[in-house]
Amino acid sequence: MPRPTVAIIDIAAMQHNLAIAKAQVPTARTWGVLKANAYGHGLERGLRGCAQADGLAVIEIEAAVRLRELGWTKPILLLEGFFDASDLAVVNAYRLEFAVHCNEQIAMIERAQSQSQFSAPLQVHLKMNSGMNRLGFRADAFRAAYARLRAMPAVGKITLMTHLANADDAKNTTFPLMDQVQRFRAATEGLDAEINLSNSAADLLHPDIETDWVRPGIMLYGGTPGGKSAAEFGLLPAMTLQSEIIGVQDLAAGDAVGYGSRFCAEGPMKIGVVACGYADGYPRHAPNGTPILVDGVKTRIVGRVSMDMITVDLTDVPGARIGSSVTLWGQGLPIDEVAQTAGTIGYELMCALAARVRIIERPAV
Repeated sequence: MPRPTVAIIDIAAMQHNLAIAKAQVPTARTWGVLKANAYGHGLERGLRGCAQADGLAVIEIEAAVRLRELGWTKPILLLEGFFDASDLAVVNAYRLEFAVHCNEQIAMIERAQSQSQFSAPLQVHLKMNSGMNRLGFRADAFRAAYARLRAMPAVGKITLMTHLANADDAKNTTFPLMDQVQRFRAATEGLDAEINLSNSAADLLHPDIETDWVRPGIMLYGGTPGGKSAAEFGLLPAMTLQSEIIGVQDLAAGDAVGYGSRFCAEGPMKIGVVACGYADGYPRHAPNGTPILVDGVKTRIVGRVSMDMITVDLTDVPGARIGSSVTLWGQGLPIDEVAQTAGTIGYELMCALAARVRIIERPAV
């Protein structure tokens, strides 16, 4: 019998969440973001969950090629663009759209254009650094980059894009959302191009922002980008991490649990040992008190998370025994609640799901 740790991936939940993303801004087209192996859910499953998207967005060129091999014929966007001049042949062959965020990329396109004939015009998303200060041209250099691309016969459609730093944080006074949007609007005024602007947070919290494309990510998988809980947005969890109790111990007052003896019993208590640990993707830094479900009852983890096991308090689950079901996050226990207690975000927990965890797929309805 295999180890009982499994991740249930719900394709129908992804489809439901995509429908919410599309309904928020019905005038815009939608990129389904499948980067990081579809946030840990699996590229092929993400493809089926986002079948109704207008395009798919990834980081890795290998993932884009795989999506084409799986039969996706609609647009694919490389969110970080290409990394080497040799990538342009693949981009052209597989009809990939890509971000351009630096002069070095533009120079590579110019050289490739002079050396060979592209079989189709390149579809470019020119990225502005509108305040995130990661990738992109600063506002005062953006128009020059646009003109340089527009002058190239090899370049077809140019879309204008940026990434919003604080769409999930209405109280941010360091760099308010609308300051960034206004900076982007001012720098792109008069340019004849579509806009690729809104992420999950902007789609859910600021659907009034005008954009031709939205690119939902975390919301597709049932996580919240902030502002409200995922359930309050109507989102469904696409990943449920489950396991079982594989051991039970009775503790007396003063008994400690796990490495470092981080938890000591204040009185007699029963603990359960769960077949899941940081080698499965559960956060090692999760503290005492992190929520967990045993037989559907919310309880807490106690003691340090180890590689293969977690210990949990069974005080409020008197019927628990070896074989009792455990939900670490997902259906019945929002991943964001676990992440918040552990001092991280749901994105990280999803993406950290380990390869050794068996996947059970819940198909579309």
